[in-house]
Amino acid sequence: MQQHIYYTKHALQFADRQIPELVNTFNALIDNRGWTSMRAYHDQALIDEFQRRGIDVSAVYDGKAITFSHPIWYDIAYNRLVTIG
Repeated sequence: MQQHIYYTKHALQFADRQIPELVNTFNALIDNRGWTSMRAYHDQALIDEFQRRGIDVSAVYDGKAITFSHPIWYDIAYNRLVTIG
């Protein structure tokens, strides 16, 4: 998936954003049930950007599936994403 042009487009956009902006982007997707291949590229690029920065995403990503069930916040002390609620 990482070589697809739409993945690359999103990856480049996310690389220019600050962590709070990435968190806001994630939180905007909470309970959004719509799904397309374009959404898959977007979501994977978002998770990959968190991981590229060394952020622990295990609260929302198990290596196979991303969950958008709860909003998140960034715990700077532990460099991880934490779910709210």
